[in-house]
Amino acid sequence: MALVVFALLSALLAIPLANATTFNTTDIQRHEHWQSMTLTLGEETHWRAVEAHSYSDSHFSVNLTPGACDLPWLEMRVDLGEHQPDSEVVNRVPADLRVDHETIHNGEAEFITQRGDSGFYVQFHLPEQPLSIEEMRHGETLRLRLMRSEDDPWFMVFSLAGADEALARIERQCQAAEVPDSR
Repeated sequence: MALVVFALLSALLAIPLANATTFNTTDIQRHEHWQSMTLTLGEETHWRAVEAHSYSDSHFSVNLTPGACDLPWLEMRVDLGEHQPDSEVVNRVPADLRVDHETIHNGEAEFITQRGDSGFYVQFHLPEQPLSIEEMRHGETLRLRLMRSEDDPWFMVFSLAGADEALARIERQCQAAEVPDSR
C-alpha cells in the first residue's frame, strides 16, 4: 500500500514546468513536507524543491536550471480539474510573499495556463527574491497573498518544514552540473 501511495504522489509531482510537456522525474528525495527532484526532458534538466503537503490540489516550488543556478524561479501550480484549451497569460496581479513574521515581499504574479494542462501556474516576480528564499530556508510557514482584483485577495499557506534541506540539495545539484567534467 505504501508503494502505491508513493507512486501516486510521485506521479502528481511529475507535473510540467509551466508548459504542457511532461518532464521525467527522477532522484526524488523527501525532506519532511518538501521533496527535491530532478526533472529531465532530452538534454533539458531542471531541479525542483516542492511543497505538496499543504493542499491536495496545489503545490509551491522553487526551481533551478543549469547555467542560471543563482536565478531560481518560484512557481505555484493549482489543479483546475479540466484541460485548458489555450496557452496564455490569463492575468497579472499584485502578490505578497511572507515567511513567518519576516519581511513582506511585494511583487507580481502571472497566472498562466498551458494548452492541454489540467492546471494553471502562478509565477512570482519579487524584487527581493534572494532574501525571500533565504527566509524560507529558516522559517516555518510561507504565506502568499494574491490580489485577484481590488477587493478579492486569495491567501495560500505552505509549510516550510524540510525546505532548507530540499533547497540545499537542488542548489548542490545545479552547481555540480555547472562544473565542467575534469576527467
